[in-house]
Amino acid sequence: MSALFEPYTLRELTVPNRVWMPPMCQYSAAPDGPSTGAPDDWHFAHYAARAAGGTGLIVVEATAISPEGRISPYDLGIWNDTQAEAFRRITRFLASQGTVSAIQLAHAGRKASTDRPWKGGAPVGAGTHGWQPLGPSPLAFDENHTVPTELTVDGIREVVGQFADAARRALDAGFEIAEIHGAHGYLIGEFLSPHSNRRTDSYGGSYENRVRFALEVVDAVREVWPDDKPLFFRVSATDWLEEDGWTADDTVRLAAELTTHGVDLLDVSTGGNAAGVRIPLGPGYQVPFAARVRNETTMAVAAVGLITDVDQAQKILANGEADAVLLGRELLRNPSWARHAARELGAGVHVPDQYHRSV
Repeated sequence: MSALFEPYTLRELTVPNRVWMPPMCQYSAAPDGPSTGAPDDWHFAHYAARAAGGTGLIVVEATAISPEGRISPYDLGIWNDTQAEAFRRITRFLASQGTVSAIQLAHAGRKASTDRPWKGGAPVGAGTHGWQPLGPSPLAFDENHTVPTELTVDGIREVVGQFADAARRALDAGFEIAEIHGAHGYLIGEFLSPHSNRRTDSYGGSYENRVRFALEVVDAVREVWPDDKPLFFRVSATDWLEEDGWTADDTVRLAAELTTHGVDLLDVSTGGNAAGVRIPLGPGYQVPFAARVRNETTMAVAAVGLITDVDQAQKILANGEADAVLLGRELLRNPSWARHAARELGAGVHVPDQYHRSV
């Protein structure tokens, strides 16, 4: 059997293959009204197509734990029961196709309250469904972003509780895996990095203080997330800064700590916390960061970043650089990538009865 189509077990959950879909925001939820933040027909069709295409695990896009935790007014949320109920349609269908459903629980921090990317992504104000962002320190992401309000210690504790409440709702909605979003310069990543965290209290300064918030969130979520279900953490392995940023060494150190706090897999990405940095984009450019975590710790890892073709994905797994591969843009282009890859490799993959003529 090819490495891509070997099952993978974490705790008591088995994923049917190693072709996974990472969270990718659709910016398509209602910005106000009774269905604010709830998935709609677009979200159902989007995720259902990839499940029918044989994807083994789908991580639903960044889903805000509070209204002010959204990246944009058009993001998904899971801060109320109406939203949780709307997700059940998606999780039921994914389960019917043998696809494992995961959800990324997120807070956008200082990068919140922005428009949709195809509208320019600029900050939006109260007149256009916007709000005042929060952050670890009163430092804007760049000159175009709003200076965030610095979270108080009580505010930090409130956010930790919101992550736990969101995890409870995600479980009720039928998700099998929860992923905590600590990457791409959003709130948890902002606390991790000295580039964005200039606090002088117990949540800033030293490495130990800067990771405190992340570990508190993990502990709060793990407490309400069942022992038989896996917990993921997404990290930006580097800020891509020459100095005063989060580094690959920090990521390896954090991965070891997350293991002791009940995290089962690290979803390894990079960047997003510092504006204007030069990132050496290329096929698999983030894979070495995942490989380093896998080789230097006991943490399982998933690799992401311009992984597009079958041979490339196979080699990442065969070389021991990751336990699974996350295909983002390629799955946007081709929802049935997994079925096509299985055919090329002569491997087995779920095919809906309705598509039997495609085999």
